[in-house]
Amino acid sequence: MNILKLPSLLEDQIAKRANLMQSIFLLAFRLYWGWQFFVTGKGKLINHVDATGFFASLHIPAPALNAWLVGGAECFGGLLLMAGLLSRSTGLVLSVVMITAYLAVSNDRVKLLNLFSDPTPFLNADPFFFLLTAALVFVFGSGAISIDRVLSGFLEQLSQRHLPVKESADSSKVVMSM
Repeated sequence: MNILKLPSLLEDQIAKRANLMQSIFLLAFRLYWGWQFFVTGKGKLINHVDATGFFASLHIPAPALNAWLVGGAECFGGLLLMAGLLSRSTGLVLSVVMITAYLAVSNDRVKLLNLFSDPTPFLNADPFFFLLTAALVFVFGSGAISIDRVLSGFLEQLSQRHLPVKESADSSKVVMSM
């Protein structure tokens, strides 16, 4: 064994084990924070009058409509996150909702705008872990433990089974076309 290859071999072994944990890590975030999104959104939908009043106090335009939209995005987005279904789209929508939450509340807006000069208040703000989870799922996808992955595998097998086959000029060769 070449001693110079040892760091590379070690790094490869660590990467293999870390890759196995990646889906578990994403699943844990999706389940916990997906549930939190669901509960928060459900609260806005059930207590629509209160949510509308809160949105109006923040001077959000069309507060009643936005309370329905945000509540629905959080409630159903949370369910989709937990299931790992339409994950990247859901992550994008929820990221936009959470960035808007930071911008809508003046104290949180200051925290967002001062992120690089003083990150601690931003990291301690209520929307932070919601935003982090939504961004993680948007950027990395839902991981191997998800309905997205099952559907992806199923659709791939289905498309492989139904690829049209053309004969080439040389009849001994078969070419698959898409």
